[in-house]
Amino acid sequence: MRIGLLTEGGYPYVGGEGGVWCDRLVRGLDRHEFDVYAFSTGQAQEDAGWVELPPQVQRVRTAPLWVAEEDGVVHGRRARRRFTEHYGELAAALCTAAEPGTAQRPGTAPRPGTAEKPGTAEADRFANALHGLAELARDEGGLVAALRSEQAVRALERACRAPGARRAAREARVPDLLAFADHLERALRPLSLDWYEEDGLGAVDLCHAASGGIAALPGLLARHFFGVPLVVTEYGVRLRTHYLTRPDASPAVRSLLAAFHGLLTAETYRAASYLVPGNAHARRWQERCGADRAKLRTIHPGLDATPFARVGEDRRTEDRERDEKREKQEGQEKREHAGPHTLVWLGRVEPAKDLVSLLHAFAEVRAAEPGTRLRIVGRPSGPEGEAYLGHCRALAAQLFPDEADGPHAVGRNPVSFEELGGPGAETTADVHAGGTVTVLSSVVEGFPVGLIEAMFCGRATVSTDVGAVVEVIGGTGLVVPPRNPRALAEACVSLLRDPERRARLGAAARARALELFSVEQNVAAFRGLYLETVARTPVRRPVLDGAGAPQPFAAPAEAHVPGHWTEPTPRAVPTWAVETPEPVTETVR
Repeated sequence: MRIGLLTEGGYPYVGGEGGVWCDRLVRGLDRHEFDVYAFSTGQAQEDAGWVELPPQVQRVRTAPLWVAEEDGVVHGRRARRRFTEHYGELAAALCTAAEPGTAQRPGTAPRPGTAEKPGTAEADRFANALHGLAELARDEGGLVAALRSEQAVRALERACRAPGARRAAREARVPDLLAFADHLERALRPLSLDWYEEDGLGAVDLCHAASGGIAALPGLLARHFFGVPLVVTEYGVRLRTHYLTRPDASPAVRSLLAAFHGLLTAETYRAASYLVPGNAHARRWQERCGADRAKLRTIHPGLDATPFARVGEDRRTEDRERDEKREKQEGQEKREHAGPHTLVWLGRVEPAKDLVSLLHAFAEVRAAEPGTRLRIVGRPSGPEGEAYLGHCRALAAQLFPDEADGPHAVGRNPVSFEELGGPGAETTADVHAGGTVTVLSSVVEGFPVGLIEAMFCGRATVSTDVGAVVEVIGGTGLVVPPRNPRALAEACVSLLRDPERRARLGAAARARALELFSVEQNVAAFRGLYLETVARTPVRRPVLDGAGAPQPFAAPAEAHVPGHWTEPTPRAVPTWAVETPEPVTETVR
């Protein structure tokens, strides 16, 4: 099978987001061929180069999203008329689309945090206009100059002033129109690429978009031009990310951008054969954004468990023996106050991780277990993370004075701030191995990769109930409400004082991680999904016999008619065949 892998800012670039997952997937499916179509996000990313590619990657085609490449295409009168028509229809769909989060029935209150599924009329209008622009770009050689022209701004202005436009669109002024036209030109740059030819995306058997949004746009066009099936993986829902991180712009620009991303997501969800969320949290968001449940297939991200094998198998036994030996030597009461324990936090330092609550919780842990220490291992995330790290250091110095073993010894703070690669923290596995309990204190979290790494190491964990944490933990760790230092402290103390419980939870966590979150399960799931997708797709190319002549009627005639002819139809089953008076097994409720 030949697969077109579509990425944005990730694979095959070094350090790209999601690149490690894509590389593991490609290497695991070594019996398939891959063509990689990648968007770069900056000059620094292009200068860093690519990762080492396996032999199953046949070719790589890249295009920048951060700069518009001049194509030198000048449209004639007829092409300009076509552009005005399609671009105007696209703008009209954006100006009349329902606001995200509005209620369906008049008089009902909007539900915060929800994205309303666009109406059928706006969705069809948007899709037809998008395909019309793509066909024009294919016929003329590109749309770069047209999308940046005054003609585009005037078409956008007419759509905003037309009857039926939403209030936010009607209030758009000239600076707003110019700003949104610039955003729209960036989003529609993939239409001008030369990827949509018979020897390009038309030659693949399946398109797999590694994320939603702009990365899936080439897959939409490949489906439109050649009927190539599309699979979209969203380990983080792009539409949700846009709603949570809207650019600093005027209300009119934010409204129009939300309408564009909402309609693009709706078209992607409609055209895709399957949508692959990485967890139930992302799946709920996809359903809320209009995804059809019948298309959803949850596949957890695959992590390599090999680096954590030694810690998971060996250190758990060492910890158990150490705890038993200490109990025999010191007794139960003395053990409770000896406190040779270490709490470990590992991740990116940023406000969403709520290290402030963790420090306050640690103050209560120290009151119950005086000798306990806290290791915070991670690097700050950007300038905001640097400022937050400085605030956390100052808070730790205020809450915990330096301690010394004697009057002539140098004291040290029980809270240490470190980075991977420092003394005693060579690898992630070493960090987890040196800790008694791993703690996650986030108030916002998607799929907690660091938590899974701790589970691979057989560590007992205490986490806050955010994102997909409960789905990942599944009863193998303690979960407390976010922003609740007292609950966090009580959970940590309960595990510090119970080594047998830590051992049981750590063993269960490792078994769960190996079963659900390994690379092997991820690759096997996608292998089956690829085969299922292609099996349900009509033959697009002529089937040739041994002599190279085309075989007539190799594909059913109805496969060429638009509709749901390829959808499996459930067969009627007699009632006597399904009714069972006495069930063989009892259902547990």
